[in-house]
Amino acid sequence: MTQAPVTAGTPYGTIPPASPLPQRRPVSLPRLAQMREAGEKITMVTAYDATFAAVADAAGVECILVGDSLGMVCQGLHSTVGVSLQDMCYHTASVARGLHRVQGTAWLIADMPYGSYAESREQAMRSACELMQAGAHMVKLEGGGWTAPTVQFLVERGVPVCAHLGLTPQTVHALGGYRVQGKSDEGAATLRRHALELQDAGASMLVLEMVPAQLSRELTAELPHCHTIGIGAGSGTAGQVLVLHDMLGVNLGKMARFVHNFMADAGSVKGAFEAYVQAVKNGSFPDDSKHAW
Repeated sequence: MTQAPVTAGTPYGTIPPASPLPQRRPVSLPRLAQMREAGEKITMVTAYDATFAAVADAAGVECILVGDSLGMVCQGLHSTVGVSLQDMCYHTASVARGLHRVQGTAWLIADMPYGSYAESREQAMRSACELMQAGAHMVKLEGGGWTAPTVQFLVERGVPVCAHLGLTPQTVHALGGYRVQGKSDEGAATLRRHALELQDAGASMLVLEMVPAQLSRELTAELPHCHTIGIGAGSGTAGQVLVLHDMLGVNLGKMARFVHNFMADAGSVKGAFEAYVQAVKNGSFPDDSKHAW
């Protein structure tokens, strides 16, 4: 009698058995370090459901971020502040199931939403556990200074962490809006100090959002153990990230000038992902002239 395929269960549903597609080399923290050492750019996109995650993975995207940007692009909110931990777990589990269905190899990162890690390190650990149980390989949190002890607490307990500096959407109201960060000497010094503290605390990746290109380039050189991922931060970072809806040209709001619509000439969603990967790898994206703050 033929035995039925085994399925893996999670608190957020059952992962269907993988389809018989050829295996690619899985992305891991050591693999990302090897890429950086070899001078190969890291590609990352956001995704919020199984289908887009699977297509991105098949197109060769190394990292998929389940971003709390889902609050704006999926839920219609004005900012990320209204996104809950339950929302993030639901979408993380959806993306994880999509990757498992196609024997996906992408590195899966989940945002820790507003209010899920500021109260205490123990609260942060509980939130991280829920996201990891939903399928994340790594969690991402925003801010510097006060976050370094939290990052260390998580990393010491086996949770890989991606930090996020520059424009931090969860605190956009405190920043006075969606503005470039680190332009002044004082701002750059603070950002640099926070970045080094986060690396020392054990953060393996660092998203730099809307940071001057020269500062991002300098930070990348100063952070050998923390891979910088830029968005509106120039081409000098170790990798790039874009919001899914932005790169497909279906943003509901005003498109940022550093964003490129990869769907325009691609002919398909998978083609758009492939064009994005190729452009990041060959250095044609991002174009520094479009975001030389």
